[in-house]
Amino acid sequence: MATFKVGVLTISDSAARGDRPVDASGQAVRELIEAGLDAKVEQYAIVADERDQIEAKLTEWADTLHLNLVLTTGGTGLTPRDVTPEATLAVAERVVPGLAEMMRSQTAVNTPLAWLSRSVAVTRGKTLIINLPGSPKGVSECINVLLPVLTHAIMLTMDEWGQHKG
Repeated sequence: MATFKVGVLTISDSAARGDRPVDASGQAVRELIEAGLDAKVEQYAIVADERDQIEAKLTEWADTLHLNLVLTTGGTGLTPRDVTPEATLAVAERVVPGLAEMMRSQTAVNTPLAWLSRSVAVTRGKTLIINLPGSPKGVSECINVLLPVLTHAIMLTMDEWGQHKG
């Protein structure tokens, strides 16, 4: 099986302006996903909390670069600037509600505020897109919840599972 091609998109006004010298959440996504999957982060970007910027990057990475998995971090809360779920749904072809439900239900055991997350998981073409929280702790908790099912979900999205069954 080939290594999965992954994109990490950080959504943050302050990081996009350069006010935050280190993108700790984006770095956490990269480290955890490359350690936990047969995956290589091939694309990384930071955009402001602007729907058009988020939608453009998700569309490019799915349609032009044909990444297998895109993980976003940030913009999933309740403030008016948190528009990541809306941007993700705008480019989605299909919603995968179980992944977001799994992240919320399993992380809420230790972090009750997880129930306030509006994260979504969707597919666009053969790309799986998942919204993660904007904190390194939230990223770590959610990726650890997802890892047991992530390879299978990516393979199904790529429509290649049957070709790799033993």
